[in-house]
Amino acid sequence: MLLDAGFVELAETDAWRPLVKPGGGYFFVRGGSLVAFFVGGAFEAGNGFNIVGAHTDSPVIKLKPCSKKSAHGCIQINVETYGGGLWHTWFDRELSLAGSVIVKEDDGTFVKKLIHIQRPLLRIPNLCIHLTSADERGKFAPNKETHLQPILGLVNEAVNKPSAETPSATNGSAGAVDVGDGPPLDDRHAPELLHVLAAELDCTPSAIMDFELTLCDTQPSSIWGLRSELLSAPRLDNQISCFTALRALIAQKADAPTSAPDVCMVACFDHEEVGSDSSTGAGGPVMAESMQRVSSCFSPDEPHAAAERLLVSTRRSFLMSADTAHAVHPNYAERHQSNHAPKLNQGTVIKTNDNQRYATNGDTGFVVRELARRAGIGIQEFMVKNDCPCGSTIGPIISSNTGLRTVDLGVGCWSMHSIRETIGVADVDNSFVLFRTFFAAFAELDKKCVFGPPKVCPPCKPKSS
Repeated sequence: MLLDAGFVELAETDAWRPLVKPGGGYFFVRGGSLVAFFVGGAFEAGNGFNIVGAHTDSPVIKLKPCSKKSAHGCIQINVETYGGGLWHTWFDRELSLAGSVIVKEDDGTFVKKLIHIQRPLLRIPNLCIHLTSADERGKFAPNKETHLQPILGLVNEAVNKPSAETPSATNGSAGAVDVGDGPPLDDRHAPELLHVLAAELDCTPSAIMDFELTLCDTQPSSIWGLRSELLSAPRLDNQISCFTALRALIAQKADAPTSAPDVCMVACFDHEEVGSDSSTGAGGPVMAESMQRVSSCFSPDEPHAAAERLLVSTRRSFLMSADTAHAVHPNYAERHQSNHAPKLNQGTVIKTNDNQRYATNGDTGFVVRELARRAGIGIQEFMVKNDCPCGSTIGPIISSNTGLRTVDLGVGCWSMHSIRETIGVADVDNSFVLFRTFFAAFAELDKKCVFGPPKVCPPCKPKSS
């Protein structure tokens, strides 16, 4: 999307100052995180950054470094759960694999390649009802170590095995893979798995040096409902925020006047689902380094002056921490406080928690409500009940690390952390319009917000001597 829109990929090992110019769009990737930004035509060091932050990861099942496993005639895969998933939703589904693979090329270089096997490849079967107790049926609670190990196939199974004249399975093939003879393979993984990966990547199995793979659902995303008003898909938490933010950034680059004074930025972080404390998570240096490197491209050479302008820029900046929100479930409406129960297709949700599980405060919440009013779109409110625990996201982490003014918000969602989640179709456009308005109008709105030190109210003025 970014490359097609004319954004330029930057390498973090290069000097950016000769490359980053006013009116340009740029991005860089660090592991599972991506930062993209558009520099306004009138940007100067000390001007603000209008930032939408989101996260790229979701609760999934990942392959372990030693994935080879077999039992009772079944070829299985050794896996680990990542994040807090609703793991019972992964049972009895046609699953496959996606991620990245490190491949050794013929010239001796090592290249990381993306892979997504779209045919059904694995399954985690339920235990039949006749072998479960009444207590087990009443509270399905699978053991994550023993019950979530997926089945890849059967050992020495002759059914659908290719003949000697038949080539190995290729992209999209439903046939089995003949492991055959050849160079030694990585004995940490089943040879059958390595052959499947090699067929997809058009390389030899022995060229596969390592990988980072997750299980994924093969069922396509779907729009449903009487009026096609609902969307169900995997990983909507939080791919929906990444998508609408990036689309808004692309639109800003295409339409921004040459007088645009700020940098508009989208920062998508990894590892939110496990606490954000990593080199590519919101608790790491990505956010601060991104602002510093962009600002330094426009700062004077004197270190003290550059540092001072970055501090001024930070105070003029604003972060929208975007993550899916808990929409009210009609079958569990008692879990929401009655006037903080957002509905699907009724607008983006502002998330507030005075115990700092969310970073929203009176000033930052006002900014979002005012932007929504100007855009003519709906806005909703969420605050957890006093007798319920409250989740959190990247907002408080980035706010405390950088001092950025921050609001937490997001699209309402059902079945959060399930293998398939549901949002409202209209909320996708609502999210895009809100972010688009933020990028285009925040600098002008911020000038009108005179939120200096609170003025002393008349009854509290000290009496004259």
